[in-house]
Formats: sequence, C-alpha cells, structure tokens
Amino acid sequence: MYNPFLQIIDAATQEDALLEEQPVEKTLSILDLITSGGPGGIFIMSVLFIMSIIAVYIFWERFSAIKSANKIDPNFMNNIKDHIANGKIESAMALCDSNDSPVSRMMKKGVNRIGKPLEDITASIENQGKLEVQRLEKNLPFLATISGGAPMIGFLGTVIGMILTFKEMANAGGQINIGLMAEGIYTAMSTTVGGLFVGIFAYFGYNYLVTRVESVIYKMELSATEFLDLLHEPA
Repeated sequence: MYNPFLQIIDAATQEDALLEEQPVEKTLSILDLITSGGPGGIFIMSVLFIMSIIAVYIFWERFSAIKSANKIDPNFMNNIKDHIANGKIESAMALCDSNDSPVSRMMKKGVNRIGKPLEDITASIENQGKLEVQRLEKNLPFLATISGGAPMIGFLGTVIGMILTFKEMANAGGQINIGLMAEGIYTAMSTTVGGLFVGIFAYFGYNYLVTRVESVIYKMELSATEFLDLLHEPA
C-alpha cells in the first residue's frame, strides 16, 4: 500500500545521508600551523617567532631614536652663528648643551676648539660625526641579518618537512596516503611562509630606517659646513 508519509521520511533520510557524506572544510589556525609540523617544524617556527620579536623591537627602538635625532631647532645654527660672531663662546656652548641631538654635539666639539688651527677643528667635528652615525646605525646590521636569514631558515624547515614526507612515502611502500602527503606538504610550506613574513618585514623596516639615518646625516653635514664656513669668514 502506497504511503506518502513514509516516502517523505525516506526522502528526508536520504538527504541527511548526502549531507553527512559531504566533506567538511577544515580551517587552519595559526597555532595549528605552528604545531602541526612535528618537533622540527615547531623548532623552526619558534626560531622565526623569536626573530620576529627581535626585528620588531629593533625597528621601534631605532625608529624612536632616529626620530628624536631628526628633531633640530631651525634657528639653532643661526643662534650659534650669532653667539660666535659676538664672541660669546660660553653662550654657544650652553646652547649646544641645551639641545640633545647629533648636530648639537658636533657643534659643541667645534665651538670648544675655536682658536685652534682650522684643521684640528675640522678633524674634531668629523670624528664626532662618525660617532653619531655609529649611534644612529646601532643594531641595524642585526635587522639586515634577520631580513636575509629568516627566509633561509624558513626554507630549511620546508626542506626538512619534504624529506620527512618522502620518508613516510618510502616507508608506506606501494600504499601512498594522499592525505598524509598533503598534510606534510602544507606543514612544510608553512615554515617558508613564516620565514618570508619575518624577512619581508625586516627588509622593508631596515631600508626605511637607513633612509631616515641618511636624512639625519645630511643635516649633520650641512650644519658642519655652515659652521666651518663661518670660521673661514674674515673677522
């Protein structure tokens, strides 16, 4: 006997079975990406994580220091010139002490040696300038090293992951598990992604800071030239 109610129940049951058979899309969190690579992958990702923290610290520390060094009073050199022209050497020294910048420290060295041969004054300013440049470029080589080393470490993790994947394939003999291969490959590639991410940030951060340092060096050279030209002027 035909029963439409039972037919509806059978259709619903078949639809539920089809829904259960459909593959469920799996989402991969950052934590899963780090921990799914086994001991080797975890070690590589931990090293990259530490390098990223160091890179961020160096960038912000140098950014703040260079930004502070780049703040120079526009009237600083004019005031120095006025004090020197009027013979107020002590006032010029006090003005240099009141400004905490590479330019003011260079000018202090020059003002402190007024009266000595011009070659001595020039050498003193140049030596102080070299010290200031070294201070500005502090830790920048580490940032450059991270920008080049992080992608290489990430690629090392990828190679290790691929070696382990092929080892599993060899141990499985003729029965190759496609799911195991896919999991091993994306786990291996995750280290490359991490290395590239850290390296790209460090690379752009390094070049940006170098540009800012060059801006400060230009101001230092301009101020030193103005100061020496003032000493060359006839009394």
